[in-house]
Amino acid sequence: MPSRRVVAGLSAGTYYLTMTVQRWYYLFDRHGRWEILADSIRYCQENKGLALNGYVFMLNHLHIIATSQDMVGFIRDFKRHTSKQFRLNLEVTEPRVLQLFVDHKSKYQFWQNTNAPKKIENFHFYQQKLNYIHDNPVRKGYVRRPEYWLWSSANPTSPLNVSFFTD
Repeated sequence: MPSRRVVAGLSAGTYYLTMTVQRWYYLFDRHGRWEILADSIRYCQENKGLALNGYVFMLNHLHIIATSQDMVGFIRDFKRHTSKQFRLNLEVTEPRVLQLFVDHKSKYQFWQNTNAPKKIENFHFYQQKLNYIHDNPVRKGYVRRPEYWLWSSANPTSPLNVSFFTD
């Protein structure tokens, strides 16, 4: 069975991660939600030593390739912070949608538990994952070419700073 999380003892390094909204609900495309993701990534780059090596934000999930000395801490802090920000955003903009993230015990959970981590050990594997994430909006039919999707490291005017992985 594939790992659902980064192992604490192997936390330092470069990882390919997928973070998915509960129920796969489409909601990032409105009310400034992509900006919530981007602001949180920027904060981690500036204050937590995160190097973003590639990314794509989709409507209900994101893929990132990132390097950190503490990937477990990054994931925990990123999910915790964005979860709170999305809750505040939903309370104001779409309070009925907020209920999709509350279970029968009234517990709020925005993100799915898994991150589907894969450690990047070499340039070939990195390039394979980078191509996969860049092609994601094309496969979904949102754009004709990867570089046309704004929220992707394939876009030369990407709103996030990306330092591409080198072997």
